[in-house]
Amino acid sequence: QVQLVESGGGLVQAGGSLRLSCAASGRTFSSYAMGWFRQAPGKEREFVSAISVSGGTYYADSVKGRFTISRDNAKNTVDLQMNSLKPEDTAVYFCAADSLVRTVVRGTGVRYWGQGTQVTVSS
Repeated sequence: QVQLVESGGGLVQAGGSLRLSCAASGRTFSSYAMGWFRQAPGKEREFVSAISVSGGTYYADSVKGRFTISRDNAKNTVDLQMNSLKPEDTAVYFCAADSLVRTVVRGTGVRYWGQGTQVTVSS
């Protein structure tokens, strides 16, 4: 039904910035809460950020103040601006979508997932 494609990952030095983008298919993008998760090698997937259909934003404590999530319903995209990157931010970042923002924040039972994009932060 819905396909999500992430882009913008790459290699950056600590303290640098990256902007991830997620492009969503479908004609009802504005009805979905969107979010970002990440998974580092050998670690569990963790919640990073989410944005509700009304534009409310949510952040994990580990990224609050450094990352900013935004959405453009006209373009069917959600972005994650990542500043002041740390080596601990190194992970595969996944875009996610669900009807309920609380489901996105929770991370379990999320309806749609992207394929992931690699972010590597060097020291």
